[in-house]
Amino acid sequence: MKLTKNVQKPVETFSELIQVLDEVDRKNYTTILKSMQLPKAEFEKFATWSEACYTRNCVFENEAFELILICWEESQITAIHDHGGEECWVYFADGSFRENIYSQNQNKELKLEKTSKGRQGDVTYMVDFMGFHNLENTSTKRAMSLHLYAKPIKNCNVFDAVKNKFVRKEMSYDNVQKAL
Repeated sequence: MKLTKNVQKPVETFSELIQVLDEVDRKNYTTILKSMQLPKAEFEKFATWSEACYTRNCVFENEAFELILICWEESQITAIHDHGGEECWVYFADGSFRENIYSQNQNKELKLEKTSKGRQGDVTYMVDFMGFHNLENTSTKRAMSLHLYAKPIKNCNVFDAVKNKFVRKEMSYDNVQKAL
């Protein structure tokens, strides 16, 4: 399936999504994600859940990009973090979310710059020069979000509230069940 100026058919499976992402430039990623019509069942194939913390489920990874399905129980939230220099698009697959974007001043103090809400079908974009962010499931139920990284994210800086500073964190998956 090729993405052309006149997209003929929306993406309906992860296999189709991976094929399209492999064929296009990253400048088209937002358009692709916004036009997806993946049924909830497609996401559920890769979903795992934990009461302790949201889960990071690897759907696909190659040298050019990575797809991670994050599964959230009610009220779960990420730490404030960057993306290790990689670009990130988030597609809200199910549920409602809040995204907070922060800046850091010369004294290394964090300042909340912007808060936005996301719901099923919305797409957001984040890259390190925009600041740091965190996401929270604001639904009263489980939720899922699909994260597309242009180049896989291997590590990032995470704000440690106890130490009051950012610390380097190696990224890992809770589940690897790759599409294709």
